[in-house]
Amino acid sequence: MLDLISTETNQIPTGAESFMLETQDGRRLRAAIFRVQGQARGTIALLQGHNEFIEKYFETIDDLRARGFDVATFDWRCQGGSERELDDPRKGHIDDFALYQNDLEAFINQALVTCTQPFYALAHSMGAAIVLDAAYSARPPFQRLILTAPMIDIANIRFPNAVRWLADTLDMVGMGGRYIPLGNKRSMLEKPYENNKLTTDPDRFARNASILDKAPALIIGDPTIGWVNAAFRLMSRFESPDYPRRIRTPALVISCGREQIVSNNAIERFVANLNNAALVHIPGSKHEILMERDRVRDQFWRAFDAFVPGETFH
Repeated sequence: MLDLISTETNQIPTGAESFMLETQDGRRLRAAIFRVQGQARGTIALLQGHNEFIEKYFETIDDLRARGFDVATFDWRCQGGSERELDDPRKGHIDDFALYQNDLEAFINQALVTCTQPFYALAHSMGAAIVLDAAYSARPPFQRLILTAPMIDIANIRFPNAVRWLADTLDMVGMGGRYIPLGNKRSMLEKPYENNKLTTDPDRFARNASILDKAPALIIGDPTIGWVNAAFRLMSRFESPDYPRRIRTPALVISCGREQIVSNNAIERFVANLNNAALVHIPGSKHEILMERDRVRDQFWRAFDAFVPGETFH
């Protein structure tokens, strides 16, 4: 699906350019660029988390353009308006997180290359994990990283070794394309606002859910066993203190005080070993800081404005 979707409460930012990328392994990805009028200060590469889509970030895109930045973004394979791996379009499946590096490479070479330098990455959750893995290999062209709730590890797993063993075993015996145990095709945004793990803002939650009423093809359900197993393999690499020490790009990392999806303890350990990074903890936020109430989002934007562009950390 190429076209961007507009709703009454979520209008497409002016001047949007939407197009398709093609990865080296032949996957088609939906992308978009939103340019400012006049000379831009640079370009923000907006990299989503799992089960997200470009339309969720229209408000954030307007906020970034108001600061003078062009914005380039895309939907990762198997979600949003991008091509799926499996016949069931509700299954956001992947066999190896290395495939996401193909997506990032296509985005950089086919979309970002047309944009104004310098380039900065604003990446959420899974997207933050992917860009960290790219930075570890010294590949991406980003001057700075802004990482919200990075997926360094998953929160509240009681028996993590057993869960990882089970995911790996089920994947090896050919069940990788199935939903995780007790999982199904319903998205978090199709479930009631009450007890959601994403945001404390009912209006922004309803706004995002209304996008799906108009374009249900954008969403996926719970992760597949294969996706979870691939995520565990990447996150196990993050556990080594030597991993973050090889990342040289200055980073601003945001953790959320009411986090229930990723592990704040793992984020703190990881950031402590980064060479040039600061950790900002926002107590009132659930997992999706950019979808939060205004007074919570304002704390993020103050940190962002001090960092991009700003001084490196010492």
